[in-house]
Amino acid sequence: MCGIVGYIGNQEAAPALIGGLRKLEYRGYDSAGIAVMGKNGLKVRKSKGALKFLEEKIAAELAAGDLSGSMGLGHTRWATHGEPSDINSHPHTDVSGKIAVVHNGIIENHAKLRAWLAGQGFRFRSETDTEVVAHLIDFYYKGELLPALISALKRLEGSYALGIISAEDPDHIIAARRESPLVAGLGKGKNLIASDVPALLEHTRDVYYLKDREIAILGRDGIDFYNEEGRPIEKEKFRIEWDAAAAEKAGYEHFMLKEIHEQPKALTDTLRARLRGAGSEPAGTDSGAAGSRSINLEEIGFDSSWAEAGRVVISACGTAWHAGVIGKYAFEHFARIPADVDVASEFRYRNPIYNPRDIFIILSQSGETADTLAAMRMAKKSGARIIAITNVVGSTLAREADLVMYTWAGPEIAVASTKAFTTQLMCLYLIALQFGSLRGVISAAELAAAIEALDKIPSQAERILADKETIQRFASLQFNKSKVFYMGRLFDYAASLESALKLKEISYTHCEAFAAGELKHGPIALVDPSTLVMALCTQTALFDKMVSNIKEVKARGASTAVITWEDADYFNETADSVFRIPRTLDSLSPMLSVIPAQLYAYYISVLRGLDPDKPRNLAKSVTVE
Repeated sequence: MCGIVGYIGNQEAAPALIGGLRKLEYRGYDSAGIAVMGKNGLKVRKSKGALKFLEEKIAAELAAGDLSGSMGLGHTRWATHGEPSDINSHPHTDVSGKIAVVHNGIIENHAKLRAWLAGQGFRFRSETDTEVVAHLIDFYYKGELLPALISALKRLEGSYALGIISAEDPDHIIAARRESPLVAGLGKGKNLIASDVPALLEHTRDVYYLKDREIAILGRDGIDFYNEEGRPIEKEKFRIEWDAAAAEKAGYEHFMLKEIHEQPKALTDTLRARLRGAGSEPAGTDSGAAGSRSINLEEIGFDSSWAEAGRVVISACGTAWHAGVIGKYAFEHFARIPADVDVASEFRYRNPIYNPRDIFIILSQSGETADTLAAMRMAKKSGARIIAITNVVGSTLAREADLVMYTWAGPEIAVASTKAFTTQLMCLYLIALQFGSLRGVISAAELAAAIEALDKIPSQAERILADKETIQRFASLQFNKSKVFYMGRLFDYAASLESALKLKEISYTHCEAFAAGELKHGPIALVDPSTLVMALCTQTALFDKMVSNIKEVKARGASTAVITWEDADYFNETADSVFRIPRTLDSLSPMLSVIPAQLYAYYISVLRGLDPDKPRNLAKSVTVE
C-alpha cells in the first residue's frame, strides 16, 4: 500500500525520485522520504505528511546541490506499524547509516526479530517493522549485499517489496518481492524500480514484473534477476503501450473527476474487443448490426467446457466485491446458474465447501490485493478453475489465474475506484451472458437484446455526465447532511452498496446501504430530519414497493432523492428530487445508476474542502491484510 521508487543512472537521482513519488502518492500519503547516494555518502531525508512537505524540506538542499547523487530510493507511506512521523518514515537505515531500505508490506514476525536483534546489540530508532529489515541485512552483511539480503529474506515472514542501497556499493540497487507488487524499468543509461508503472513512464516503457521471491539487481547499464537462492534467472520484458498522459489530470481538478468522465471510453474499450461482428463502429452507434453481433471470449480462452460448471463463486474486496454482488445477480438472471459471492478476507479464513465443477471468478483492480490473492490460491489449491478480472497487465492475479479478462480501463489514480468498477461490471455481464448462451438458457432474441443494450451503455453514460451540473446543484444543497442512506431492491440494492461506499470513502459522511425490504427491520430507527435517503429505482416491477419505502422515510422527516429511468414519472409526487438516467435493461442498470452516485460523492467531498483523490486512512492498492 506504500509507494516505492528507485533510480540509478547518469542523471541526478533526487528529482527523478520526487517525480516518481508524485505518481505514487495515491498509494500512501502519511509521510514521504528519499535516500540519495552521492560523493558525500548516503543522505536520507524524510518528512511526515504529504509529499509536498518533503519537497519543501529539501528545496534548499536541492538548489545548493547538497543532495547530489545518481542513485537513490524514494518512498511514500501508508502507516501500518507506528504512527505517521518523521522517525517512522522511510527510508530506514542500519545503525551505521550505510544501508537504506524502503518497504511495502508487513513483516509479520517483526516483534520476534526486533527482540532478537536487540539482543545482538542493535539499537532501534522507529516503531516500524521495516527497520528490522535494515538491521537484519546489516547483521549478515560481509561486504556483498546480495548474499546478505538472501540470508535476511530467509528470516522474514509476511509480505514485502524491498528496495535497498548501500554506501559501500554505489553502483547498484537491489530489490526483492514477496506478495507486494514491484516493477523494474529498463531505460537507456538509467534503470528504475517502482510499486506501479506510472512512476516509470517518464523514463521508460520497457518493464519487468517481479514475481514472488524474485530479486533484481539494477546497475546503470542493465538489470539482473535472481531467485531466492541467488541463482540467475531470465525474465520476460513487457512493453507498456498506454499513453503516459493517461496518468495525468488532463485539465480536470482531480483524478477522480477525470476518471468518472473516462468511463464511456473505458466501457467502450472493455466491450469492443469482446463482440464478434462489431466491426469498427464505436459502441453505442446505430449501425443496424447489433442484432447480428455475438459475444466473443475466445481471446481469454473461454469455451464451452467452462460453461459446464455447476456453480460460480465470486470473491473480491471493497468496490470489487460490490461488482461481484451485481455479478451474482447477473449469473442467476442470464445464465440460470447458482452463484455465490464472498468477501475475500472472509473466504480465505472459512472452511468453504468446494465442488470440482466450481468456477471461481476473482476481481481486483490492481491484481495485487492481498486477501483476494490468498482466496484465489486457496480455491486453486482445491482444484477449482479461476477466471481473473483485473485492470493491470502482468499483475500477480493475471499471472496465476487460469484465464484472465482485462478491463482495459487505463490507469486509475484516485483512491476511490470509479471506472475500474463499471468496467468490471461490463466483464461480468459479458461472461454471464456467454454462460447463458452456452448453457442454452437464454434465447437468441434475449441475447441479441442484451448485446444491443450493452452496446449503448457507453453513449448513455456520456449523457449522464453531460448533465452532471444537476447533481452538483443537488450536492450544494445537501452537503451538510450528517447521515445518508442508499436503498434499493435486487440490482439496485447491489448498486447501493457501491454508491454508499463512494460517499463514505471521500466525504467521510456516515453512510449505509441496505435492501429496501429491510427498512422496517432496523434501519428505519436511524431515520430523522438529518437524514438523506437516496433510493435507486430501476427495477420496474418493484416500483410500487419502492414508493412505499420512500413514503416511510419521508414520514420520519428524511429528505429523499430517487435515481430512476428518464421515462419513468412514477416518483415525481413522492420523492423530493429525481435524477434520471437513460433507459436500459433493468438488469444492466448498475452500470448507469452508479454514475450519479459517483458524482454526488465527488461534489460533496469538494464542497467540504476535502481531497477526493486522497481520502484519509485509505490507499489505492491494499497489498496487506
